[in-house]
Amino acid sequence: MRVLFIRHGDPDYVHDSLTEKGVREAKALAAYLKDKPIDKWYCSPLGRARATASYSLKERGEEAEIRDFLHEFDSLMPDPETGKDRIPWDFFPEVWMAEEKHFDLEHWHESRLYSGTNVKKDHDWVCRELDTLLGEHGYRREGHFYRVERPNKDTIAVVCHMGITCVMLSHLLNISPVVMMHAAFVSPTALTMVETEERSPGSALFRLRYLGATPHLTLAGEPVSASGMFKEVYDEEPERIVTFPD
Repeated sequence: MRVLFIRHGDPDYVHDSLTEKGVREAKALAAYLKDKPIDKWYCSPLGRARATASYSLKERGEEAEIRDFLHEFDSLMPDPETGKDRIPWDFFPEVWMAEEKHFDLEHWHESRLYSGTNVKKDHDWVCRELDTLLGEHGYRREGHFYRVERPNKDTIAVVCHMGITCVMLSHLLNISPVVMMHAAFVSPTALTMVETEERSPGSALFRLRYLGATPHLTLAGEPVSASGMFKEVYDEEPERIVTFPD
């Protein structure tokens, strides 16, 4: 089984929609995925994800099932330095890396930053909902792996957001979500694939095939957006420009 995570196109966050560039990216994505073997589509309820998916769905004559848990992972938590609310993946490296618990799959939520917040509760809800979805496709979570109840080679596409993708990947790959949220990046409309591997009958592990691939943008001659990344060099202009998409 394969799960294809797709980030929404270049966002207009104010209006929860796509910029003109985001529309071009979504159209390029639709052209690329037109004939790809995708058996089922799922989508975030947010406008920018639904708009992105709409071009591919129209091209293929298909529909997506909306799942609320695919909403961006925007559980807010107080910054211990300023007291202001902050999203859980937006801490400076010298802050989150200072606590060894953040690298621990089982104890990351017990740290100074995350304890006493709703992040662990929201994280666990997302993981349960993801496992419910995978169970519907024949893969039932059992500890850190999946028990195969109905083996298949289906591909499901999940159109959502960067933060929630990192949370889901951390669950599937058994990596601390703090590390995944701070260390991984996927560009708008980028493709991320995980695939099951069965080395013994009835027991499956999800493995990461690729993260943040943008072949559709290369084919369309569309530059890769860096929306969601900070400066490459501290003293440079704020806008990061990618000149050679993968």
